[in-house]
Amino acid sequence: MAHKVGDWMSSPVIVVDPDTTVSFALTLMRRRNIHSVVVNLPDEEGKYGIVTITDIRNKIIAKQRKPTETSIREIMSYPVITAQADWSLVKCSSVMQENHINHLPVVDKYNNLVGIISTTDIFIAAEETGWEDAY
Repeated sequence: MAHKVGDWMSSPVIVVDPDTTVSFALTLMRRRNIHSVVVNLPDEEGKYGIVTITDIRNKIIAKQRKPTETSIREIMSYPVITAQADWSLVKCSSVMQENHINHLPVVDKYNNLVGIISTTDIFIAAEETGWEDAY
């Protein structure tokens, strides 16, 4: 049986406002032990952005920007590629690889956010169930 994204995604998703400071998001991510937050953009076509620990490393720390003076909007990736809960883990992994990303927000057929899946989730699935079952 092929395992689906919905079986391994994290839910609920931690969502922040685009005008939130990076400092607040950093604290939230550290306290919740997560590596990304989804940015809610209800007035935008794509609806969602994302900020990951890689974004913070590359766009804040390496550039010596102040996280207390930088908004999430300034560093988020937008628009984001999203996954569907009924995708196979193989399809999800392929999309991540092709786009050089490690996190995919998961949406339903109405583009409502229902979860998030990361490469770590896929690795855990492969280790726990055996990769041959993911096809």
